[in-house]
Amino acid sequence: MAGRRGLCLLLRRLLLCALLGAATPAERNGTSKSKGRSFIGQIVPNTSNASGGSYEVDDFAAKALTGKLTTVFLPMVFIIVFVIGLPSNAMALWVFFFRTKKKHPAVIYMANLALADLLFVVWFPLKISYHVNGNNWLFGEGLCKVLVAFFYGNMYCSILFMTCLSVQRYWVIVNPIVHSRKKSEIALGISLAIWILILLGTIPLYLVNQTTYISHLNITTCHDVLPENVLAHDLFSYFLSLAIGLFLFPALLTAVAYILMIKTLNASISDINTGKKRKRAIKLIITVLSMYLICFTPSNVLLVVHYLLLKTHGQSYLYVSYITALCLSTLNSCIDPFIYYYISKDFRDNLKNALLCRTVRTTRRMQVSLSSSRYLKKSSSYSSNSNGTTKSTY
Repeated sequence: MAGRRGLCLLLRRLLLCALLGAATPAERNGTSKSKGRSFIGQIVPNTSNASGGSYEVDDFAAKALTGKLTTVFLPMVFIIVFVIGLPSNAMALWVFFFRTKKKHPAVIYMANLALADLLFVVWFPLKISYHVNGNNWLFGEGLCKVLVAFFYGNMYCSILFMTCLSVQRYWVIVNPIVHSRKKSEIALGISLAIWILILLGTIPLYLVNQTTYISHLNITTCHDVLPENVLAHDLFSYFLSLAIGLFLFPALLTAVAYILMIKTLNASISDINTGKKRKRAIKLIITVLSMYLICFTPSNVLLVVHYLLLKTHGQSYLYVSYITALCLSTLNSCIDPFIYYYISKDFRDNLKNALLCRTVRTTRRMQVSLSSSRYLKKSSSYSSNSNGTTKSTY
């Protein structure tokens, strides 16, 4: 008990130091209060920028925009995610659509998750170019809005489909008798509703100018600097709604589903042979849940804490930590295809056949011949056992 109290006290002190440390630099430098989700931009007279306005940022934001964290580390992570995530998700999507015969609800959710991840990483070359060029956006306001909308939309879309997959897996364990066609129709309806929700949910991002010209740095940022006259309170409500509605509730639902799944599997472990398989399933569940929480929790928690600082201290110094955690959360997009491989035996078999350039017809013939050989082996073993029993009787 004393150790737990000491740990809690230490965590409280660390959180208090983090909050005070985030608020202190601006108070010492006398900078103005930031009310946007991104760095604050103060408008200055402009004579060279054709858009009719330019902005400047404080020293802290300038160092962040020109430092190695945003110009070296972030693009390196995005390159890794793009190189691994693009081909792996494209391959997974191809297997789900063209190699998988039975479209079970799990297949439907995994196919939509692969599509969301693919649409997420396909825009990474623009983001990589932006950070490598010193956070200087060269592709216009329209593409910046599309990039931001796809970045946030598909990230939360992935969260929702992972939640659906976890709930569906638990439902199969608890109630496996429901007709598969009915479950597939429900899965298709839920998937369509998620895409419509995400499409409507990203509309506010298209209504705000996302590019800002920073005069003293001679760069045009995309979403990283917002002017003070932007609808700050609307953006606050918008991003807070995303963090709570599209992460917190799905995360709680996913955690509950996996915990109940583990309890159900533990309660049914009695036979030695089936017990090994179920223990492996429990380990896989814990791994998937841990990856889900590790990838998405830091960025969304920092988003909420960031807004609490904006409300209480009027500062946005946690934005650097937030974009770093947001960058690391993209690793989920290149991990998901490997999870499909370990979750689904059908996916493993279809992927192996696809990589070996076997056609669907050849694969089906092999499956038929394999099942026939197994049937013959069972029949021969049964007949031999019957003959042995007869001889021993006499």
